[in-house]
Amino acid sequence: TTAPSSPSRHFTLNFTLTNLQYTADLHAPSSHKFISTEKAINHYIDPLFKQSSISSAYTGCKVVRFRSGRDKDSTGVDAVCSYRNNVSLARFDREKVYHELSTMTNGVTKLGHYSLEKNSLYVNG
Repeated sequence: TTAPSSPSRHFTLNFTLTNLQYTADLHAPSSHKFISTEKAINHYIDPLFKQSSISSAYTGCKVVRFRSGRDKDSTGVDAVCSYRNNVSLARFDREKVYHELSTMTNGVTKLGHYSLEKNSLYVNG
């Protein structure tokens, strides 16, 4: 007999990109701009999680919304990320994951070619 598959668990990931101007088409999940921007962000996020303490359980992130940042030149990102609830991951430690992401983004300043707002990173926040 095979063991039942591990249920997926979810956590939120929020941050602000200071060099991506928020535009109305980022509000529509079916727009080309939303889809291409989500793809670019996942291109940078996925490798970070694959180098983190949850790498063996991580299954991916999906951007659920882009929002206008504090100033017109920035865009907030709200994503839901998933991981398998498995034995190799004793428990999801959001503080540990936050610190790992903070380190891997140069103290919450860089995500690939994007610049991050210093205090904008939240894990399950």
